[in-house]
This record gives sequence, C-alpha cells and structure tokens, in this order.
Amino acid sequence: MDYRIVVVGSYATGLTMRVDRLPSPGETLLGKGYRVDFGGKGSNQAVACARLGSRVSFIAKIGLDNFGEMALGLHREEKVDVGSVIQVPDKPTGVGFIIVDARGNNCITIDPAANDLLTAQEVSQCLETLTSETVVLTQLEIPVEAAGTAMARGREKGAVTILNPAPARILSDSVLQFVDVLTPNQSEAKVLTGLSPDADVEPETVARELISRGVKRVVMTLGEKGALVMTANSSAYIPAIKVSAEDTTGAGDAFNGGLAVALSRGANLEDAVCFAVVTGGLAVIREGVVPSLPTRNEVLQYYRRQGQMPPHWLS
Repeated sequence: MDYRIVVVGSYATGLTMRVDRLPSPGETLLGKGYRVDFGGKGSNQAVACARLGSRVSFIAKIGLDNFGEMALGLHREEKVDVGSVIQVPDKPTGVGFIIVDARGNNCITIDPAANDLLTAQEVSQCLETLTSETVVLTQLEIPVEAAGTAMARGREKGAVTILNPAPARILSDSVLQFVDVLTPNQSEAKVLTGLSPDADVEPETVARELISRGVKRVVMTLGEKGALVMTANSSAYIPAIKVSAEDTTGAGDAFNGGLAVALSRGANLEDAVCFAVVTGGLAVIREGVVPSLPTRNEVLQYYRRQGQMPPHWLS
C-alpha cells in the first residue's frame, strides 16, 4: 500500500561544534569537531519518515544559494519529493548554530531566513490534493500562519494533523483546534499554556490544559523518561528505550517522524508513540541530526535484538 506523509516546514543548514560544557552568558569557549550539516525540523522530519519507508512530500522555502542546492540534493538522495520546495532569490537559506556538550545536551539558535517567506496561501495551494489517508506534519520554524493553514487544510481534507510546536510560541485556540496530535516537549508545553519553561507543574496538568484548548491528543516527550500520551478521557506513560546518549539533537525529529509513519499506517495512538519512542531513542546514539535518523532496517534490527516482534506494518 502506498502511504503518504506531507511535511510542511523548514530547512536550515546546521553549523555544529562540540564543547566540554555549555557556555555561560558572555563566555567564550574553545570547541572542536566543527561541521556543516543538513538541518531544519521540517527537513529532518521529512527525511526521518522517508528513511522509515514512507512516501513523503516536503513543502518549504529555501534560498537560491549553495545551501539551498545542498538541501535539494539531500532530499532527492533520501527520496523525499521536492515538487513543493520553493527557491527564492531575495533571502538566504535558513541556518542554525548548534553546540553540544560532553553529556550530549545541546543549545540551538536559528535564523529562519527564507523559511519566513512561506505563506499560508502557498501552503493551502500545495495541499489541494490531500486525501483522508494523508498525515500532515508541521512545526513552528515557519510562520505561524503557514503552520496553522497546514493544520486547518489537513483537517478539512480528513487527514491526520500533527503539530510539533518547536520552537515554542504562544498559539491561539484557532490554531490548536485543528491539531489532532500535539507533540511538545515539557518546556514547549508549558510555554503553550502561558507558563515559564521551568515552571514546576506536572506534565499531566499541562497536557490537560492543552486538551481543554481544543487539541485532540497530546503526546509530550519527556526525554529519558519517555513520553506522556493524553486524550480527553485517558492518559498513559510510554517508557523510553535504554540507550547511551551521544547527541540528543535529532531525537525530537526522529520521534515525530516515527509517530507520523506509524499513524499513516493505521497504528493506534499508543502503539504509534511506542514506535516513536524507539525511533527517537535510536537517534541519540550517533552524532549529528540527519546522520543519526534511523532507517527502517535499523529499527527492525533493534526489535530483533530485544527479542520483540516489530510492528506488522514495518516488517
């Protein structure tokens, strides 16, 4: 069967280096291992879905520059459809700066650049051919109006809509009401409810508030504790898999890719989150983002090593 996922989101070239520890404000540290990588949450998640064996279309804006050509080369190599990727001459391709400490923790800053030019009208036009068997996945490294239109058009067409609200922004209920599955981490969930990122509030409390604002289901990632799955009538914790973390930078993107793939193939929400926990966990054992995104065969091998049957739709 030909499954389809549409990712509406960002591409940004990632500039990464490692440090022993994250710097304090105003401090300069010596780093090592500088490299230039493919990045942007939308692009990462599109590649994650493709590597897991799904047919994926990517809607985005990039610059008419070398970094933009690098992006197109990546997507073609990974078999991501780029028919809806628009190159513009008046803005550069987005860029992100990433530092990773000795424990695998990271800090990221981004300049969206061309990503900021993606309009709601362009997104709507690109989604004209959606069907009810499509999953639409988006994030917030593009204008909120574009992300909101992706959710609204997806709902209108009967598709499953997934919003990964990163980086965290305050969103109106008029956006949240079209979200079938919201996938924040703990700090992003708090910001969405008007709290400070470090507020001492239980995950269930924050998730219930998001449900009350119109989101159908919340899947909150909890790092090494796994994920919380919350609906209007139920809640469940899905434990993380046990791995030795080398670099957590791509974990969220691998998680969202795995979730979209599972839901596109008919998995129920809890089973989809269990699969996403595996794909997200496998992404932290290697450095980098795109290099760390697991393939279908790597996920199959993980299940076999654990003595578990992989999901029937993956094997």
